[in-house]
Amino acid sequence: MGVFIPCLQNILGIIYYIRFSWIVGMAGIGESLVLVAFCGLCTFLTSISLSAIATNGAMKGGGPYYLIGRALGPEVGVSIGLCFFLGNAVAGALYVLGAVETFLNAVPAAGIFRETVTKVNGTTVEPIQSPSSHDLQVYGIIVTILLCFIVFGGVKMINRVAPAFLIPVLFSVLCIFLGVFLAGKNDPTEGVTGLSLESFKENWSSDYQMTNSAGIPDPLGKVYWNFNALVGLFFPAVTGIMAGSNRSASLKDTQRSIPIGTLAATLTTTALYLVSVLLFGALATREKLLTDRLLTATVAWPFPAIIYVGIILSTLGAALQSLTGAPRLLAAIANDDILPILNYFKVADGSEPYFATLFTAFLCIGCVIIGNLDLITPTVTMFFLLCYAGVNLSCFLLDLLDAPSWRPRWRFHHWSLSLLGASLCVVIMFLISWSFTIVSLALASLIYYYVCLRGKAGDWGDGFKSAYFQLALRSLRSLGASQVHPKNWYPIPLIFCRPWGKLPENVPCHPKLADFANCMKKKGRGMSIFVSILDGDYHERVEDGKAACKQLATYIDYKRCEGVAEIVVAPTMSEGFRGIVQTMGLGNLKPNIVVMRYPEIWRRENLTEIPATFVGIINDCIDANKAVVIVKGLDEWPNEFQRQYGTIDLYWIVRDGGLMLLLSQLLLTKESFESCKIQVFCIAEEDSDAEGLKADVKKFLYDLRMQAEVIVITIKSWDTQVEGAQQDESMEAFTAAQGRIASYLSEMKATAESRGTTLMADGKPVSVNEQQVEKFLNTTLKLNSTILRYSRMAAVVLVSLPPPPVNHPAYFYMEYLDLLVENVPRLLIVRGYRRDVVTLFT
Repeated sequence: MGVFIPCLQNILGIIYYIRFSWIVGMAGIGESLVLVAFCGLCTFLTSISLSAIATNGAMKGGGPYYLIGRALGPEVGVSIGLCFFLGNAVAGALYVLGAVETFLNAVPAAGIFRETVTKVNGTTVEPIQSPSSHDLQVYGIIVTILLCFIVFGGVKMINRVAPAFLIPVLFSVLCIFLGVFLAGKNDPTEGVTGLSLESFKENWSSDYQMTNSAGIPDPLGKVYWNFNALVGLFFPAVTGIMAGSNRSASLKDTQRSIPIGTLAATLTTTALYLVSVLLFGALATREKLLTDRLLTATVAWPFPAIIYVGIILSTLGAALQSLTGAPRLLAAIANDDILPILNYFKVADGSEPYFATLFTAFLCIGCVIIGNLDLITPTVTMFFLLCYAGVNLSCFLLDLLDAPSWRPRWRFHHWSLSLLGASLCVVIMFLISWSFTIVSLALASLIYYYVCLRGKAGDWGDGFKSAYFQLALRSLRSLGASQVHPKNWYPIPLIFCRPWGKLPENVPCHPKLADFANCMKKKGRGMSIFVSILDGDYHERVEDGKAACKQLATYIDYKRCEGVAEIVVAPTMSEGFRGIVQTMGLGNLKPNIVVMRYPEIWRRENLTEIPATFVGIINDCIDANKAVVIVKGLDEWPNEFQRQYGTIDLYWIVRDGGLMLLLSQLLLTKESFESCKIQVFCIAEEDSDAEGLKADVKKFLYDLRMQAEVIVITIKSWDTQVEGAQQDESMEAFTAAQGRIASYLSEMKATAESRGTTLMADGKPVSVNEQQVEKFLNTTLKLNSTILRYSRMAAVVLVSLPPPPVNHPAYFYMEYLDLLVENVPRLLIVRGYRRDVVTLFT
């Protein structure tokens, strides 16, 4: 009652009564059998796929929409679901008009308005009485309203009324079969031969020809029929297999009812069609089959009026099922809360979708008022086929992935059958009309695009997520654990979100860090890992960590930065980072660059632990073979709308595998830096080396396909002093750094003497060579003054990061770096790792 009868009512319709015998006459028995088998195979395979998905767990309302959405994702589900809703609503209007037209043909006196007269093309002109369009509209509206009253009564009312529509239909089919067996030669009319082997042989082959608009053979007709055209004409006679699953919310046991009911209805109607092809082909001459549109009424026993009753009730039954299924489908889409515009159609569980029914009724009445639906009819068929293809693709994807959750009770299914079913749906769509196929696909695509833009994201555990997961695992295994070739190298930055100081509580990451992370990707390709460390005990702060991770992930999405958020709870930042740098990532998808802000606030009294932490992080990166990028002047880093001019200056001091060069090229791909030019500064010890070095670097850059101006700076000795304002500025910082280091060193010595131990700093023994300290200060002084002289107006400066000297206090290293970055507004301090990230070769 819940599935078999609705499906049977929807499948067995007007085409069987008024067109089936004509199809046999045009295509012949052989091709008619192929036609029925071809269309029946499509719906049979779809029914198998539907049975498999419907028995893989509990099923809510929405029928095929629910199944497709949970298998292919909400965007695909809503787009196909809304198209299927429109198809059902407009199909309801088609069925109503078919019933009304049959009634007015059978009872012409019931017409309210004057009838129109049309003439048949040909040698003889015969008037054909057809109902007035106004009569169709008036009666159509009345019938639609009456059917809506039945639908408003709920599923129980529909189930009581449905047999009253179906039983006379089945009785009329029985009368047709009785009439076929009782017919004799030229009885009941001329052209009927009775069941004859001679007629069977004559009608076996096809006889495609020109016809007029009424389907009557006419050499001067404008319509030519072939197998493709007959597929489009006949396929609506096998649609309707979703009528039962559309009412899934009202079924007592969906996992039992849907497979048995749908497959039984599909096989019953297909068997009926196949037997009817054989009987009609042996019953009459080809001329009779092609000229008598109501041959079923002609041969029906005991009188033709039974067939008119059968046609009217079959179309009304199909209209009733369409008006029942469509509102429930719309309500199910609304209940999933994907599109806010559909909130008006939401209903509580177990309630009737009255607003959705009213909307469907208005849609149906609007189509009835239009009256001529010849242009819309193929689109309706396309929507059904689109839905069938979606069900088949869903089962194909779930079967192919074979996730642990895929355990349908229906055992008779295979991914190859589902793929064949989906392919048949697409082939039939193009056979019917390639233009209407494109229109329906375009409409579904527009809805898909609208859902992506305005819809609320939902994770339904769909098959695509499972496919992405398996693809990711396979890709990860194929990458292996060996080093990635420089041509395939991508930056995977590990972004330290809150390493120094504090941000407002509602800001989990420095806004400019996300902007900088985007600058390290070419055309947005690549992945960033945003990490924050919470100090404390893991068991005590585990919930804080989860909340912080969720907040950070939301912020990354808000900043439109492709990446993942990770929160680590550790006793100290150093321990947390050491754990991250060892374990973060999988295989070759581990982060290869650590990005953090330069700690410009390290001198504050309450932040005395920063130098040791900072130096420890750099040493950990060196030990773990990770590159390091430290951003100085992060607050002034431009976003995507702030265009920069000038140059990107590289001070290429040490070999870093080409990372600094690659970063400069990545910066140029961003709108904010695309107007800049690259300058590469190299250091030569002697004047005689300068030209050779410049030529070598130019050749190297040319081979790397990088455009840059090369500037060679000569340093004869570290004792040479450069005159000018830049040296004055650097000297002030140099003198201040010398004083602070001397003061710190004297404090260390005093502490060591009082305790009677060796020099200690950061909890470990250190040895200080004052000449080496002086050398480091002089080197950074020279480099800083050179940067200020040549790159004061640069958009951004990139300089090599010197490694922390062994056994030097962390405080000293911070002084060296401070002197290096002094008065440079925007600076990237870069350290590569022991491998190349660029290659000369194709």
